[in-house]
Amino acid sequence: MTKRKLTLRRAMGKVQIFLLTVFAAVAAIIFLLPTVLTICNSFMSQTEINANYGVVFSAVNDSKVYISEKVNLKFIPDIVSFSQYISVLFKTPDYLLKFWNSMLLTVPIVIFQTVVALFASYGFARLTGRLKEIVFFLYIILNLMPYQVTLVPNYLVAEKLGLLDTRWAIILPGIFSPFAVFLLTKAMKRIPKTYYEAAMLDGAGELQIFREICFPMVRSAVFSVLMLVFIDCWNMVEQPLILLSDETLHPLSVFLSKINSGDTGLAFAVAVIYMMPSLLMFLYGEEYLVEGITYSGGIKG
Repeated sequence: MTKRKLTLRRAMGKVQIFLLTVFAAVAAIIFLLPTVLTICNSFMSQTEINANYGVVFSAVNDSKVYISEKVNLKFIPDIVSFSQYISVLFKTPDYLLKFWNSMLLTVPIVIFQTVVALFASYGFARLTGRLKEIVFFLYIILNLMPYQVTLVPNYLVAEKLGLLDTRWAIILPGIFSPFAVFLLTKAMKRIPKTYYEAAMLDGAGELQIFREICFPMVRSAVFSVLMLVFIDCWNMVEQPLILLSDETLHPLSVFLSKINSGDTGLAFAVAVIYMMPSLLMFLYGEEYLVEGITYSGGIKG
C-alpha cells in the first residue's frame, strides 16, 4: 500500500469518527431535551406556564379532551419560582403519599428479587444435568414474555389467595421475576470452574464458596440488576391498575397521568420528583451498570 493511499485511508477514518461523533451528540441532545425541558419548566411560575402552554386538558362531558393550542416551548424561566415544589411537598400530601406508595412497592421487590436471584443463579451455575437445563430454559421463556401475558394468571392467583387490593399482589410476583435470575446466572457461569475446584480442595462448603468467591466476582452484575429492577418496578403501570382497585394504594407512576388534568405546573414538579430516584441511581452507578452488563453480555450459557 502506497503512502498516499495510507494517508487517504487515515483521513477517511477521521472523517467517519467525526461524523459518528456529531450524530451521537445530536441524538443525545434530542433524547435529553424532554428531561431538560421538564426540569426547567418546574421552576416557572404558574402564570408563566399558563402563558406558554395554556390549557392542556379540559373536562367536557365528564371526559378529558385535549385542546389543540399553540405551545411555546421555553427552557429558561423569566423568574425562578419554587412555588410548584412548595405546593407538591407541603400543601398537597397526595403526591407524597403516591411517592411513598411507589417506594413501598419497589424497594421490597428490588431487595428480595435480588436475594432470590442470587441463590437461584448460583444453583443454575453450579449444577449440571438435563433437569437444570430444562428449568433454565423455562426461565428464559418466561423472561421473553411481556408482563401482559402473565397478568391474567397473576390476577387469578391473587384472587384465589385473597391478595387482591393489597400490595402483596404486586410484590410477590415481582420477587420471583425471572429477569434477575437470567442475568446473574449468565454472570456466574463466567467464573472459571477452577476457582470452585480449588475452594473445594481447601475444604470450603457451598455457602462459603458463594460468599467468598462467587458473590465478589459478580458484584457489578448484582448492582446492574438492582438498578434495572428498580427502574422497571418504579415505572410499573399495568400491575397497580389491574391488581389494586383502591386508588389510595396506587404508586406515583399511575397517579402522574392524572396530574395534567389539573395544574400543569404541578405536573412538571411532580415529574421531576418522580424521575429523581432513577436518575440518582444511574448517575451514581453508571460505571457498575456498564461493567455489569458487559460482564454478563458476552457469556456463553
